[in-house]
Amino acid sequence: MSENQEMEQGQAQQVGGFELASQYRPEAVEDAMAAKWDAVKAWHGDPSDEGEAYGVVIPPPNVTAALHLGHALNNTLQDVLVRYNRMLGKNAMWMPGTDHAGIATQTVVEKRVMAEEGKKRTDFERDEFVGKIQAWKDEYEGVISSQLKLMGCSCDWDRQRFTMDEQCAKAVREAFYKLFKDDLIYRGKRLVNWDPATQTALADDEVEMQDVDGSFWYMKYPVVEKNDDGEWVDTGDFATVATTRPETMLGDTAVAVNPDDEPRAKFIGMHVRLPIVGRIIPIVGDDYVVIPDEKSDDAKAKMASGFLKVTPAHDPNDWEIGLRHNLPVINVMGPDGAISKDFGWEDWDECTIQEIEPILGLSREEARKWIVRWFKEKELMAEIKPYRHAVGHSYRSHVAVEPWLSDQWYVKVADDRLAGAALRAMKQEQRQELDGCVWKRGDSFACKDGRAAQGEWEGGLEFQPPRYAKTFQMWHENIRDWCISRQLWWGHRIPVWSFKHDEKIDSRSEEQLRLMLETLVAMRNEDRIALQHNDTDMQGQQRQVDLSASYICVRSEDDADAVKLLEDLGFEQDPDVLDTWFSSALWPMSTMGWVNDRALDAANEVLQKWNPTSVLSTAREIITLWVSRMVMFNVYFMNRLPFKDVFIHAMIQDGHGQKMSKSLGNGVDPLDIIHSHGADAMRFTLTSMTTQTQDVRMSVDMVDPHSGETFTPKYITASGGHKVAAPEQEYKGGQMISSYGVASGVAKPREDVPAARNTSEKFDYGQRFANKLWNAVRFSLGNLSEGEQADGPVSPSDEGLGVADRWIIGRLANVMNGASKALEGYEFSVYTQDLYDFFWRDLCDWYIEAVKPTIRENGKQKQVLATCIDVSLRLLHPSMPFVTEKLWEALNAVMPNRGIEGIDAEGSGLLMKAAWPKVNVLHVDEHAGEIFEKMQAVIGAIREVRTTYKVVPRETVEVSVRGPKHAIERVLVEGGFAEALANVKLVAFGDEVEKPGDAAVTTVGEFEVYLHGLIDADTERTRLDKRKSELVKSVGALKGRLSNSSYVDKAPEHLVQQTRDQLMEAEKELASVESQLAALS
Repeated sequence: MSENQEMEQGQAQQVGGFELASQYRPEAVEDAMAAKWDAVKAWHGDPSDEGEAYGVVIPPPNVTAALHLGHALNNTLQDVLVRYNRMLGKNAMWMPGTDHAGIATQTVVEKRVMAEEGKKRTDFERDEFVGKIQAWKDEYEGVISSQLKLMGCSCDWDRQRFTMDEQCAKAVREAFYKLFKDDLIYRGKRLVNWDPATQTALADDEVEMQDVDGSFWYMKYPVVEKNDDGEWVDTGDFATVATTRPETMLGDTAVAVNPDDEPRAKFIGMHVRLPIVGRIIPIVGDDYVVIPDEKSDDAKAKMASGFLKVTPAHDPNDWEIGLRHNLPVINVMGPDGAISKDFGWEDWDECTIQEIEPILGLSREEARKWIVRWFKEKELMAEIKPYRHAVGHSYRSHVAVEPWLSDQWYVKVADDRLAGAALRAMKQEQRQELDGCVWKRGDSFACKDGRAAQGEWEGGLEFQPPRYAKTFQMWHENIRDWCISRQLWWGHRIPVWSFKHDEKIDSRSEEQLRLMLETLVAMRNEDRIALQHNDTDMQGQQRQVDLSASYICVRSEDDADAVKLLEDLGFEQDPDVLDTWFSSALWPMSTMGWVNDRALDAANEVLQKWNPTSVLSTAREIITLWVSRMVMFNVYFMNRLPFKDVFIHAMIQDGHGQKMSKSLGNGVDPLDIIHSHGADAMRFTLTSMTTQTQDVRMSVDMVDPHSGETFTPKYITASGGHKVAAPEQEYKGGQMISSYGVASGVAKPREDVPAARNTSEKFDYGQRFANKLWNAVRFSLGNLSEGEQADGPVSPSDEGLGVADRWIIGRLANVMNGASKALEGYEFSVYTQDLYDFFWRDLCDWYIEAVKPTIRENGKQKQVLATCIDVSLRLLHPSMPFVTEKLWEALNAVMPNRGIEGIDAEGSGLLMKAAWPKVNVLHVDEHAGEIFEKMQAVIGAIREVRTTYKVVPRETVEVSVRGPKHAIERVLVEGGFAEALANVKLVAFGDEVEKPGDAAVTTVGEFEVYLHGLIDADTERTRLDKRKSELVKSVGALKGRLSNSSYVDKAPEHLVQQTRDQLMEAEKELASVESQLAALS
């Protein structure tokens, strides 16, 4: 059916007595359909309802800003799965919620406060500033929820959660307490990944490696020895160290040499005087040091000097060397990354003071310049070579991370109870034998310590696509303990108290202190507190407790008595908060009310019904940050998986191939696309782009708020080298603010300079299909509502049905089975492509056109068409819920009694609550399918010839067909619609038909089709003569190649066969050309 026909048929407002607009306007449909769902809470799942459980917890979006297209993609995919499984009759529940996003949210609020008030966070009391963050959270939580609803997400809106709400906070507190009590949480001084911008520690998986252009500086350290007076004097030799970070040399405590490096091994045991500082440090032997080799393929070996400066406080590899050689650890930087003597530089006053003073307070970058300049001035800089290398950057602030010595809290994720359990959870078929892994093929899944594996969850975790299981496995095979403390104000405060105030103890009498300690012991025995201390025996009340070395965790936030007792004893709560991912790791449990009480958890219907959930849909970048930790925690606390399947979707990139990020401001608000194309168009496009291979690039244009015109914005390079839309844009004299300008806070929209919306031409694909769906169904309903009606479902073998009817029934069965298979296998692009092809190509282009002359008076054909529409709407509903729900409403009004025997598709008032269609015992006429497909091939060939010869679409052309008469009758005559579809008149057919001199020819299988009157004989003869010459030359060349024994014997067999095939095709075409020339003569 053509677009013009659709529009011609679509002018009336009434279709079969039902009002349906002549054109699809999403804004007129979406709110109305959402209201219908909300009125009956069609999205709500009740644990007492029948049906197999199908649960999903939303990956909680950060409350930093509005959602972008990456969120739209993931939430669309989740909704497709939830709606599909709900239609299958499962008891589906999709838990919505948001994440407090500690570092990210605090950072964005700090930027806003600085921009609006000119104040820093430290200018406020903690509670006051947290209140400002809370206000931000409230605002954007509402924005995010609104976006999800406008996108059509059928979340269970009665169950919305937030990672810091009361229920989740209780779960976080309880989980921390249990881990602390079980010795899986500890405090330790270690080298951490430090973000100098946000001034907080980061976990290993929060560090992103970026290639940067730097240098290798070759700095000469004088070798010294003691003279007879015991004084250190220069020997005249130098140890020339090679480093990419000259600024850290202030904290050097050794120089290392590889013992196998013969020219330099002699220096082991000697000492050097550290320039600038004057510190005497040893030269140690360590096989970590790279031996220089200019001919090596290893870039480090090419650049190495053989002498490695060792700075245990500022490099993780140097830290390990320091442990092996018992070296001092000297931290020469403050939390802001500036050079400082106040954070572990204990020998600073023994240094050459006049040299140290100028460098104190300089940033890392300025200190580097100062030190390089000093070495050059002292003629101690041997050489400088350019060097491009990978440097860790904060995933939030995007500044270079500083290895920094600090006291932090850790989870022992390397413990077998956590990482080991995560590995045993993997589906056995997806587990691989990898380099550096503990597990080897053939090993059992028993615990590393020999305990028998416990739990039905083992081997139940499956990744789709399967290749991402390798990422999960390698992470756990090589995992290091997880740093969970963050130096922030926004988040779950660590519930641990430590001793800080001697005066509180000194002011107590021995009797008071004894009673207080007895109360503390009682609280521990009542499981209200847990204590970590190596030397404390809490069983013996008489033994003195070393309070100064105790860490005490209070189980409940409501336990005011315990908190008061600790404060009276001189304890203070740790000021740090937990890593955001700690609360996120509990998300499948905390959102469902887990409290770590066996009886209460067993009585919790929601928890027992939907944990484990069915699937987690997420991005590959958080397999380690989030997926890993949810698996470890859910198994540890509940002895079950958090989910059974993990689907890793593609990443949407901007037009420059960059990840969409709210902190960079290059994310796109889905509302912009909904505004320009409609929610269904956005959803269908995103679903269709989701393959299991490639990431997706989404070039984004701006819509001028003054004129409504679309234009390509001007881009700038932001910090970190990212391409972003310039904050202020101009188009045809109009001023506006870009999405980056708004997100970054650099520019604020005003009445005369408004914000520009974003759109993308990629979504035209979904928009065209939504319009096609609307117009085609509307056109069909007009035909279904008039003339003869059938009583009840029609049988596929009914004599009243023709070849086209039986063919479309077979195609309908195929697409039903294919859609179900695709969604079960998370093949979203296959699902949408199959439905697109069936509805647009099979149903609209072929079937509706074929039955147009007869359907008004054929009630049985109406049943077929109505059922095709019914099933199409059901199958498309998970991806396009709004438009399908509206058209379902119209279909129910126009033709409520419909069906085809053998297809299970029970009726329903709401499409959202309708059953997923299934093929039962359906007779598919394969013979009719073959006939119709041959007819399609003939008509397609005729249309191609018409296009080649530029025949006007409305002009009817006479044709004759040479071939078996009975076959031509079946394919082109029976049914009476072939001529109409090709706009031709069949004037003759059979074995005796001769080609007219003025006819164009096309061959389809056993048929030779002649289109009369299209050819000028002289012009065609010239064309055919030219083609004959080309073919004669080609045939000769191919025969020559095949007659060459050297080619036939030595060339790959597939190439020889390819040549034979080419010769056969060329000879076949040559014969046809000669036949056509003979006919022209």
